[in-house]
Amino acid sequence: MGSTLLLKFRICFISPQLTSTARFLCTRDIKPNLEGRQIDRKNSGQTRIANRTIRHGTEDVNTKKSSMLLQTSFPKSVFAAGTAKRTAELMKRKAPRCFIGKYQPPERPLLPAEWKDLKESQENRERFEIQMMNTLFTCGSELNIAKSLLTFVAMEKGTLSYELLLRYLTLCVKGGHDDEVFDIYKIMRGSFPSLDTGASSLFIKSFGRTARWREAVEILQEIKQVFTPSPRNYSDVIAAAVHHRDATTAWGLYDELIEKGLSPHQETWDALFTGSEQHERLLGVLVYMRNNQIYPQQNVANTIKSWFESLNGQKWTAAWSTATPKGVCRCCGSELESIQLSAEEYQELKDRVMTDVIQGRDVFNKTTPEELESFKAFVKRKPAFDVVIDGLNVANINKDKTKLSETLLAVVLELERQALNILVLGRKHMLRPSKSWDRHNMILIQQKAHCFFTENISEDDPFLLYATLHSGNHCRFVSRDLMRDHKACLPDGVTRRLFFKWQRGHQLVVSIPCFDTIVQTTGNTWHVPYDDTGDRSTYEVPQRWLCLTKKH
Repeated sequence: MGSTLLLKFRICFISPQLTSTARFLCTRDIKPNLEGRQIDRKNSGQTRIANRTIRHGTEDVNTKKSSMLLQTSFPKSVFAAGTAKRTAELMKRKAPRCFIGKYQPPERPLLPAEWKDLKESQENRERFEIQMMNTLFTCGSELNIAKSLLTFVAMEKGTLSYELLLRYLTLCVKGGHDDEVFDIYKIMRGSFPSLDTGASSLFIKSFGRTARWREAVEILQEIKQVFTPSPRNYSDVIAAAVHHRDATTAWGLYDELIEKGLSPHQETWDALFTGSEQHERLLGVLVYMRNNQIYPQQNVANTIKSWFESLNGQKWTAAWSTATPKGVCRCCGSELESIQLSAEEYQELKDRVMTDVIQGRDVFNKTTPEELESFKAFVKRKPAFDVVIDGLNVANINKDKTKLSETLLAVVLELERQALNILVLGRKHMLRPSKSWDRHNMILIQQKAHCFFTENISEDDPFLLYATLHSGNHCRFVSRDLMRDHKACLPDGVTRRLFFKWQRGHQLVVSIPCFDTIVQTTGNTWHVPYDDTGDRSTYEVPQRWLCLTKKH
């Protein structure tokens, strides 16, 4: 029932003038009625949508004796976890490689004389020891090699610099050489008046995994006197406290972390669900994940699963699951929460977007007061739109710049075929006849849809958001832009989460989720979406769920 669908069609122009194949945005039958309800309800109230091939041709379009074959294809949603990472890796493979020269690390500890010979053989001798220590760290060299380097520097210069000791400390912490870390701590405490953030964080990490973990708590308290510790600092100490069964310290630091507005690390939750026995507090962690649209990684989901299964007398059953396109858990059959916003949520989001995005402090960097008022008056005169198209964005999906207007026209015609009230947003240069913008095509677009063309220097996203939200909760928008900048303009996390939920339910992108991907419970069930991949971007959602059901 949701309608986040980014539909990609393969368009084959059979006419001699249009032989290229273009991939572009379009839509399928999504027409809502005047109250914003879906019109074709089958299969448990779900709008029936089928993959199909659409032949499209009218006398208006056949002036060039061309016909178009629109064939739907359904790649993964841009919101599906891993899409951005795969795209970035593909672009990286296409980009030319660059190489950075490095020191060649020795394979064994060297004597001071050998280090001296190696240093003198280098062109850049001034920072030799720093760069060599970095190389030893990067290559995962043996600790004794790094220690032999320190011996050489101490004999050559009579002292060890803070920077070199910090590099050596990093190597020791990464390699788990905690006894060596204790020695460095003693040296640095005795040689320098204070420790920087990096050194303090490394000492917290190392001390926290040893019997001297309470010293990590003391270092954390020292940090707080100067600046706010990082979530990683808190995570290391909380994990240590849980491991040593000090629940008071663990939950006290967790509450402090939340109060400071910091987001806990996944390792923090993993530690709490592994070692804490405070039932209500742990359920509160799941509620926090839900309220903040956070998804546990797979190892944390495993820990949550084990915790539920270990609860005495509650008989929880856990299984890995996925959701059907209709939003039903394939394991227990529960219906997941709808992607649609309630009337109250929609009004709250609309008010915030209008205030902070449309009328925000930087809006007139993107348009002018006169243009914005003109657009508002234009929208007010028109009936509520069913779909708003970012014309330039959609047209540019076609890499052939001579076919931009054909691509946009094809999208408009498909939407117009469904009797939708369409608004196309564009820029004034699109009205100037050119190879990209055919005059006849642009006239047809203006006949089939309402059109508003902004100045060429204006950004059309604020106009798109205004028109879509002003038209009502039934209105969708077509754009490849994921609106991350505009979401960032919103003042608080609650509103940003509402925006993301609304976006996934209204932006026409690949698949139609009718359910919300969020931690949710009915009391006797918990459904926890989790990351089974390490390459999910922030605007993407996981595809797999942990299903937890309580037996009666």
